[in-house]
Amino acid sequence: MRIATYNVEWFDALFDEKGRLQLDDDWSARRDVTRRAQIEALSFVFNALEADAVMVIEAPDTSRRRDTVTALEQFADFAGIRARAVETGFINDTQQEIALLYDPLVLRAKHDPKGSVTVALGGAPPAFDSVYHLDLDTDMSGDPVRFSKPPLELHMELRETGFSFRMIGVHIKSKAPYGARNRDHEIRIAIENRRKQVAQCIWLRQRIEQHLIAGEPVIVLGDFNDGPGLDEYERLFGRSGIEIVIGEGTGGTSADQRLFDPHARMAIAPRASATPTSSRFYVRHEKRYLSALLDYVMVSQDLAPKGKWRIWHPFEDAECYDTVPLREALLRASDHFPVTVDLDL
Repeated sequence: MRIATYNVEWFDALFDEKGRLQLDDDWSARRDVTRRAQIEALSFVFNALEADAVMVIEAPDTSRRRDTVTALEQFADFAGIRARAVETGFINDTQQEIALLYDPLVLRAKHDPKGSVTVALGGAPPAFDSVYHLDLDTDMSGDPVRFSKPPLELHMELRETGFSFRMIGVHIKSKAPYGARNRDHEIRIAIENRRKQVAQCIWLRQRIEQHLIAGEPVIVLGDFNDGPGLDEYERLFGRSGIEIVIGEGTGGTSADQRLFDPHARMAIAPRASATPTSSRFYVRHEKRYLSALLDYVMVSQDLAPKGKWRIWHPFEDAECYDTVPLREALLRASDHFPVTVDLDL
C-alpha cells in the first residue's frame, strides 16, 4: 500500500465557486504558472504517485459557498486517479483545508476526532478544534493554544483484511515572521510563532501517545513547517517540533513509543551534513531558491520495518530528475513535493 502526503500550493485557486476546475490560461496563484498548467501538472503528478491514499495539505476551501469534497472529487475525476473518495475533518478559516483522497475499493476512512471540548490545565488533550491550556512559560498558569488548521484524525481500515490503524494529517503553524516591520519586530514574531508551533506539536504528541498506549498503529503525516536546525530560535525551546512529535529526547519515552521517518532521522542525527529536502521556495528579494525538509510521513514502530520512503524531489530523486515530464510537472504543480511510504499492511 502506498500512502502519500502532498502540500499543493494554493490548490483552492484552481476552482470556481461551484468546485469546478478553471482550465484556462489565466495566472494561477503560483508564480509564473497558469491555472491550466498547474492543473495538468497536478494531474500528472497524482497519476505518477499511484497512491492508495493522499493526505492533501492546503486542500480547496470549505465555506458557505465552497466545498472541499466537491472540488477534490472534480479533480480526481479529471485526473482519472483511483484515489477518488474524500474525507475531511474540522474546517478552518484559512482557505487551506486538510483532506484525504483515497481509493474506496481499498480503504475505508472515517473522521474520528478524539478529546473533549474543554480541558482544565494538566488534563488530557482536548479535541483539535478546541482550546488547550498549556503552561508554556512555567508560570503555573495555562496559555491558550489553538490550531488554525486542526489536524485531521482518521480511523482507517483495509477492506480486504479488516486491518485498522489511525492516521493524522497535520499542517503545523509556520514560523515565518510575516508582517515584520523591522529586525526587532521580526525577532519577536519569529519567537512567538515558534512558541505556538511547539505548543501545537506538544498537543499533537500527547494525542499520538494516547493511540500508542492503546496499541493502535499510527501514521502521522503532512507539513510540519519545521525540522531540526532550521532557525536560530530553536535553542530557546530545547527541541524542534519534529523531535517533539516523534518523541525524541523525551524523558520516559520508550523506544516503542517513538515514531519513525528516515528523513527526520537523518535531520536529527548529530552533525548531519546533508539531509533531503521536500520543498523549494523562490525568495524574490534575493532572486534565489530556498530548499527545506518540511514534509514527513511518520509511522509507529510496528509499521516502520515494513516501510519504504521516498521524497519525489525533481532534483534529488534520480528517477524524478531523469523522467523529464515528471520533473517539469513537479516543478509546476507546487512549491512542495510529495512524500510517500510503501507499507506491507
